[in-house]
Amino acid sequence: MHAGESTVEVRVLVGVPKEIKVLEHRVGLTPASVREVVHHGHQAIVERDAGQGIGASDDDYARAGATIAATASEVWAKAQMIVKVKEPQAVERAMMRPGQILFTYLHLAPDPEQTKDLVASGAICIAYETVTSPSGGLPLLAPMSEVAGRMAVQAGAFYLEKPHGGKGLLLGGVPGVAPGKVVILGGGVVGTHAAMIALGMGADVTVLDRNPEAMVALWKQFGPQLKTEFATRDAVERQVTRADLVIGGVLIPGASAPKLVTAAMVKKMPPGSVIVDVAIDQGGCCETSRPTTHADPTYVVDGVVHYCVANMPGGVPRTSTFALNNATLPFALALADKGWQGALAEDPHLRDGLNVAFGKVTCQPVAEALGYAFVDPRTLLQ
Repeated sequence: MHAGESTVEVRVLVGVPKEIKVLEHRVGLTPASVREVVHHGHQAIVERDAGQGIGASDDDYARAGATIAATASEVWAKAQMIVKVKEPQAVERAMMRPGQILFTYLHLAPDPEQTKDLVASGAICIAYETVTSPSGGLPLLAPMSEVAGRMAVQAGAFYLEKPHGGKGLLLGGVPGVAPGKVVILGGGVVGTHAAMIALGMGADVTVLDRNPEAMVALWKQFGPQLKTEFATRDAVERQVTRADLVIGGVLIPGASAPKLVTAAMVKKMPPGSVIVDVAIDQGGCCETSRPTTHADPTYVVDGVVHYCVANMPGGVPRTSTFALNNATLPFALALADKGWQGALAEDPHLRDGLNVAFGKVTCQPVAEALGYAFVDPRTLLQ
């Protein structure tokens, strides 16, 4: 700890391991966030090269007050609270212990293996994606949804090019040649940011949603340039089967995404069309979707290119790590400062993030999706 940074007694050792998922370059805490943790009277242990993907060196972390660990096992063994980005992989789950706090994205509903291991670990697992806000939003999912929504259009435009498997279409068209037709399923954060970029490129954009308020908000933001339509099955089928680019951005908090696009609809899409299924980290909203990676991002079904990278924001780790930390840091500090029980008792929105604790599943959509008994998290705080 640097002199003058804090006089508060050290209470929690916060660990930041290097992400090991394929081509995942984000990191749980930036050096600036580590400095805040230290200023609050805690200690930080960061795995060597954890920040390499965002251009943050071990020296940057050391200057912020962190201890640099040579191995991931050292971080997992010593830290009382682990702050990550992606869900723990099998080798990481094996290192977790009862009472250890894990604060990261989990996406458990479509992942029975991970859920089983977290239940067995006895750890306290708090998921970014189910933390709520007073307005009913998902504040720790929103920054990555903003990134993924914007990236979805970039990816779609790229894969519509002939050398990349598409129909050879320029999304924005040119004077005298019609632009591509973009259909966005879901008018939330992903859909709004996808619409912003697609409209900016000059595409013909339609957003489908079932929430009238969301459609009014989109109309107010973008005006008549953006088309909106209520997402009946008929509307989804009609729009999807005529689209050049379909972007799936539907979300049910904590639960698997609904399969709005059927295999039969995909068969009817023009050859060389593209589907970007942003909802793939919750199982995807297209029946023909399966998770891919940045190393091998696409595959073709019935002539339609599918881009289903489960960690899209990992492709722009600098932007997404800083955006994510802006949202997660206050919650991470609350967990360290007040203890997990104190923080969750005080903040019902952070409490919504508790998915698994001491072998119990405390998130109702996860329990229902995977057949576990649901335990109200409030019963663990007494």
